[in-house]
Amino acid sequence: MATGIKAARKIQMGLESTQGTAVNPTTTWRGTGTIQDNREQVFPTEDIGILTGTDRSYFTRYEAQLSLDATEATYQQLPYLFEMGIKHAAASTDANGAAFVYDMPCATSDMTESTDLYTYTFVGGDNINVEGFAFGFAKSINLSGEAGGALMMSAEIIGRQVTTDEWGASVTIPTVEEILFSKGKFYIDAVAAMPIAVPTQVSNTLIGADVSINTGWQEVYTADGSLYFSFIKPTTPEVTLTVTMEYNASAVAEIAAWRAGTARVITLKFEGTTAATSYLTIQIAGKWDNFEKIGERDGNDIVVGTFRGRYNSTTGKMCYITVHNDDADGVLP
Repeated sequence: MATGIKAARKIQMGLESTQGTAVNPTTTWRGTGTIQDNREQVFPTEDIGILTGTDRSYFTRYEAQLSLDATEATYQQLPYLFEMGIKHAAASTDANGAAFVYDMPCATSDMTESTDLYTYTFVGGDNINVEGFAFGFAKSINLSGEAGGALMMSAEIIGRQVTTDEWGASVTIPTVEEILFSKGKFYIDAVAAMPIAVPTQVSNTLIGADVSINTGWQEVYTADGSLYFSFIKPTTPEVTLTVTMEYNASAVAEIAAWRAGTARVITLKFEGTTAATSYLTIQIAGKWDNFEKIGERDGNDIVVGTFRGRYNSTTGKMCYITVHNDDADGVLP
């Protein structure tokens, strides 16, 4: 009897033309993760003279969950997470026509309708069984890394009902470029209209960073004839940046800004092999939430600070994310 093989696992996905209407997969996710069926079952409490209770039960709702494990972030696939969790942004070519730009400002007072979010059909499994679900969107996204390694991406994807499925025909494995943390640059500025075109670089300071995004997109269950959620809507998004810094004059200045309650704009930019056509920029406005006491790593003094994204009337936004890649077609599958 055949048994499941870990190396046979894969995750495929396809962009839905209509939210919640399943489509055939068109690309392969270059990472790991498995589908969880979160349907809720209830065994009613009843006094019927049977000590063990009976097998009477019913399902109250259906929900699918796919935890995309931390994997190397790439310029080609990272936009999927942003378009599933922040906002759909149509790609635009740059001046030389060689690359494509996805600008995704986080919502502030703009109560964007759910139709502005891309949703995906996901299919996953191994050599034994294949399952899938529709209406996949990202409830949370995380990016993290340290100097000397790659930037890592992960996400929590929620969808409707898990069903038995099948692999998409002729779905290729895309070519990708990893985002390397050490090729990143760190910038800190006083508040100004975002995005800040020429931010102020803080050199020889950033050691590690963790960007946590609670997208604010929420599934809504209604009495509408189905046990899965009816639609999704935007609620309050949250962006938190935790940075590990060399304990130097720049770090001391930011500790002073924290103590003074001074608003700042922090920018992280990661450039690829060809900086003009492959880069990721994350710009966050807000204030330092806290700083830990001075720490140590291999005899070197460091400090860890947590920065909380918040809307500012001068910046006009809470965060602004740009992904620039050199995909031939410039279109997300």
